Amino acid sequence: MKLLTLAPARLFAAGLSIVCATAGAQGTIKIGEINSYKALPQNLVPYRQGWMLAQEEINAAGGVLGKQLETVFRDDNGNPGDAVRMAEELLVREKVDLLSGVTFSHVGLALADFARQRKVFFLASGPLSDKVVWDNGNRYTYRLRSGTYALSASVIGEAAKLKKKRWALIYPNYEYGQAAAAAFKENMKKVQPDIEFVAEQSPPLGKVDAGAVAQAIGDARPDAIFNVLFGSDLTKLAREGKTRGLFEGREVVSLLTGEPEYLDPLKEDTPPNWIVTGYPYAHIDLAEHKAFLQAYQKRYNDYPRLNSVVAYATVKAIAAGLKKAGSADTEKLIAAFKGLEFSSPFGPVVFRPQDNQSTLGIFVGRTALKDGKGSMPGGTYMDGAKLQPSDELIRKLRNPS
Repeated sequence: MKLLTLAPARLFAAGLSIVCATAGAQGTIKIGEINSYKALPQNLVPYRQGWMLAQEEINAAGGVLGKQLETVFRDDNGNPGDAVRMAEELLVREKVDLLSGVTFSHVGLALADFARQRKVFFLASGPLSDKVVWDNGNRYTYRLRSGTYALSASVIGEAAKLKKKRWALIYPNYEYGQAAAAAFKENMKKVQPDIEFVAEQSPPLGKVDAGAVAQAIGDARPDAIFNVLFGSDLTKLAREGKTRGLFEGREVVSLLTGEPEYLDPLKEDTPPNWIVTGYPYAHIDLAEHKAFLQAYQKRYNDYPRLNSVVAYATVKAIAAGLKKAGSADTEKLIAAFKGLEFSSPFGPVVFRPQDNQSTLGIFVGRTALKDGKGSMPGGTYMDGAKLQPSDELIRKLRNPS
């Protein structure tokens, strides 16, 4: 399969501020989309492609409520302050009907608070911090992608089967990493009370000293490792760990690593047989996904990444919510998204009334290395509805405003 050659800097410099749709005579519904396009091009080039594919399909079928969807894209530079300024501009200058987007957790928290203050509907597509819908949740904010707790919970079954007593943890020292490590420890203690956590390494995001981390973990002599590093930090750890033999004779459970966004840069340094969450796009035997995969490959001459699915599903959710609400009015959208069911490439998804979180699930499998390239050749789909804590706990955490 031929891969699409991406030129992120030129692509986004030329097109971030344009309105991406054809406005028909029947009018439009405008979506303001805010994301870290320049900071995370490996994630957000595929994301934007998935977004545009869904929007084109919806508009070609007549749009929503007799209107075409438009999206105005803005870059938040991975900065909460910039994100809030972009959101204000989208509301005041562009007159968007609703807001969506975000990948970084700290940006998602800032925009959730902005939505509360400005009383505007906000569908957070990808920030992983559960505070977006729990501790800092509000009636204006919904989230599509399952968060940190669900990610950690999804691998507990496979981790418990290993029957390893001594574990080491490696995670980036910010909200996502801290929460993932805490959730893993909490859930593992429930199923394996005698577990021991013999070492923790929490380097700053994007600044891992892989040699020092590998040395410290090796010195602790764990039986298994739980890893939450991603992006360039993951690549450095994988290479340094391979050089030092850190993973030899040890099981590794690693969040996000099975996503093509992170496997592709690893190439021949992909550690084989890690238990991971990810996206085995070539091995999903589901009609909805087969249709999505075929359409994406035809449109872009490339394979999708997980962020392609997230964006595609976000637009489909917005369209379903608008149709149910019969309007782009904020209050009507809030009511419509409560219990809203829509179709995604992973099958039916529902927005839970108790916390505005969708049930989009997570694939868990193992990594493989073939012909100098890493892959996730299969996986088990974990329903997002079955990966959440109790409703009682959510009621205690969630801000009812």
